[in-house]
Formats: sequence, C-alpha cells, structure tokens
Amino acid sequence: PVRLRRCSSLALSLVTLSVSMWLSTIATHGWAAAAAPSATAAAPGSATVRHIRRVAMDVALADEVERRRNLAIISHPDAGKTTLTEKLLLYGGAISQAGAVKAKGEQRRATSDFMELEQQRGISISSTVLSYEYDGKQVNVLDTPGHQDFSEDTYRTLAAADNAVMLVDAAKGLEPQTRKLFEVARLRRLPLFTFVNKLDRPSLSPYELIDQIEAEFGISCCPLLWPVGSGDRFRGVLERGARRVHLFARGERGKKAEEAAVVSLDDDRLEALIGDGELYAQLIDDVEMLDGLTDPLDLDRLKRGEQTPVLFGSAMTNFGVQLLLDTLMSLGSPPTPRALDAGDEAGFTSGELTGDEETVEPTSEDFSGFVFKLQANTDPKHRDRIAYVRVCSGRFEKGLKVKHSRLRGQQLTLAQAQTLLGAERSTLDGTSYPGDVVGIPFSPGQMAIGDTLYTGSPPPSL
Repeated sequence: PVRLRRCSSLALSLVTLSVSMWLSTIATHGWAAAAAPSATAAAPGSATVRHIRRVAMDVALADEVERRRNLAIISHPDAGKTTLTEKLLLYGGAISQAGAVKAKGEQRRATSDFMELEQQRGISISSTVLSYEYDGKQVNVLDTPGHQDFSEDTYRTLAAADNAVMLVDAAKGLEPQTRKLFEVARLRRLPLFTFVNKLDRPSLSPYELIDQIEAEFGISCCPLLWPVGSGDRFRGVLERGARRVHLFARGERGKKAEEAAVVSLDDDRLEALIGDGELYAQLIDDVEMLDGLTDPLDLDRLKRGEQTPVLFGSAMTNFGVQLLLDTLMSLGSPPTPRALDAGDEAGFTSGELTGDEETVEPTSEDFSGFVFKLQANTDPKHRDRIAYVRVCSGRFEKGLKVKHSRLRGQQLTLAQAQTLLGAERSTLDGTSYPGDVVGIPFSPGQMAIGDTLYTGSPPPSL
C-alpha cells in the first residue's frame, strides 16, 4: 500500500505537468501544434525532461520524509526505558531476542545499553540511536539516559527528535526527572506520547495517574489503551478506538507476548475470557466513565503539545508494546521544519521554540544537518570518533561534499558515513533522508556539538 501511494502521487504529478504543458502549447501555437507528435516529445537533455525529473525527485523526497518516525524515549531512572526500547526493537523485527539492563546471562546484553559500564551498573549512561524498518516506516529510536548526572546528553538528543515517549512507572507515578524532561520536550514543542509501564506489578489507579499528569503538566490526557486489572490480576488492555480487548498470555522473557484473544467489547464471551467477574464489571464501568469524562483525540492539539495519548502496559511482559508501536506509526509526526538560530546564545539546555523563527523545510533540495552527539572509542579495536548527525533537509549519501558552518564554510567530503544500531556500525550504502541519523567519523577538532553541515546557501545554525 505504501509503494502504491508513492506511485500514485508521482503519476498524478507527472499527469498534471503533462496537461499543463499541453494547454500551454494550445495557447501559444493552436490545436494543430498541440496534436502534433513533436508537441509531446522531448529530447533526453531538454528542459522539459529535466523538469519532469525534478518533479519526480521532489515527490520521492516528500514520500521518504512522510514515512520517517523519529522518537526519543524519556523517563526517570528505573522506569523501564531501556527495556521498552528493546521491546520496540523486538516487535519491529530489528532483533530476535530483547535484552534488559537488569537481567542475567544473555538477556543482559541490551542492544541500546552496549557500553561495559552500562552493563555493569544496569543503567543507561549514553544516548543510543537505533534505526530499523517497520510497517513501511523508517523508525529511528533515540534511547536516552534517565539519571540526572547524564541529563545533558538527553537534552541534546531531544533536539534531534520529532516525537517524545514519556515513560511513567505505574507504581510511583510522576518522578522528578520525568518532570524536568517533560518541560524540555514541551519547550521544543514535541508531540508527546505517554506509556504507563509496569502494570504487571501493584500500581496506582489509572485515574490517579492521569490526574497527576494533567494537574502537574496542564496537558489534556486521552487514554487510547486502558488496563484490565493490575499486578497479578493484569489481564490485558482495552483498545478504546476499536472497542476491543486484547488479552495476553505471559511469554518467555525476551520473547514476544502471546495474545490469548482479541475480542470485541460487546462479545458475550468477554467475561469468561477475562476469568474474573469483578475485573469485567470494572472494565464496563471504566468504559462509560472514560467516554463521558475524557476529551477525544485531537491530532492538532497533539502536534502542538497540548494533548497526550496515554497507553498502559508492561514492557517486561510485552503487554501493550505492539499496540504502542502501531500507535507511534499512525499518530507520530514525520520530520517537521527545523528552526534556524543565528544568535550567540543558541543551546540545547532549553531548545525553546517560540514560533517566530526562520525555518528550513525537510523537503528542501539542499542538504542540511546538525551534530547533536559525539562518541569516542565505541570500537575496542580502534580509537574511533563518531559524530551523530541528524539529517534535517535534502538527501545525504556517502561521499557528499558539505560545508561546515563553524569552520567558515570549509568544504568536507563525508566519505565514511555509517548507519547505527546501538554498538553496531555498518557502511551507509543508500540514501539518508530528513529524520535519519548518520554516524560520521572525524578527526580531533573537526566536529563539535551544535555544528551545522550543509550544501547550497549557508543557513545559520540548526
């Protein structure tokens, strides 16, 4: 379906161009000239052919931008952020077994927490980029540290994100670092999705958790997934939009959960499948209350950061993870225009956007990108240095000649670009588009955080 939509869009553009050229010929030379074979034929190097090619390239770029989903996961320490990241990779097909930072044996080898110190301490210390294809979309997940000691890395990573997933521990509710990171995401006007985690443990009431979020942040909550029970009685989730209940069976650790059943809310078998009359009665009461008290989903408010979809589940037992990933694909924002900042006080600590800035469109023909992270010695065999570059506009291919804003327009040839999946590096063979993150090896002093790389006319800094 995605490929068909792209072909249809391209065909429509080319037909529109052909009709406009034909009408122009009629107006200039009359019907006879328009009907002549030479009126529609064009030499391979003619301006007409070049224009058609340019239209086709513009349509292809717009389609690639539309299918990008770039998201950062933020939370207080120990809310299950890295576990959720691993499960998003698992359900996206990027890995066959999910790791966890607090586990034993093979499962401890989390893809996102690949540094030895992270594995020893069981915490995230450095931001990680994980890219993969899912459901016709190119997904770029930015896993960030939760601990305050490493929060500066998180702030910079949020500057490279188009969406944010706020993870909340169902037993603890909102915690200090969650509050701080939410404010940074709000200043950057990122669409925010909330995932309430650890429903497989005793937890606060879902109503209490929603009240906390709305009272603390002044943001409207729209529950999309609603829990059926909690702790040992956690049976699954209600998908409110489709009015169906997903009942789960616990699977192996690190493997996908098994759906015991997906049944309509009106199905007579639902109470028997839940296996708990009290939980069934509570679910029916919750549905009526939510329909009457909560605001419907408003995509415009979501994009402005005024409303957050709320989903409940458990990353450790995989309950609700697949539905979260599908929600991010359908409701998440593709790459948006990036603000240009020529001031001397540009920084990533706040990254506040006011709406009055000059911007660069992701579908702009010229390439632009900025460095949001530097990392050294990720390869034990080499003293490597990698600059993480977020592509903001145009196309990026290996060997591209770019200009460096901080080095007064000095030209660089980026001949060794790499794609990223945690600690794994592979040579970039294809094309990267806005929203993608590429790794650029560099020499000392050549790259710094905040540097802008570009082709064409120089922008200020991104």
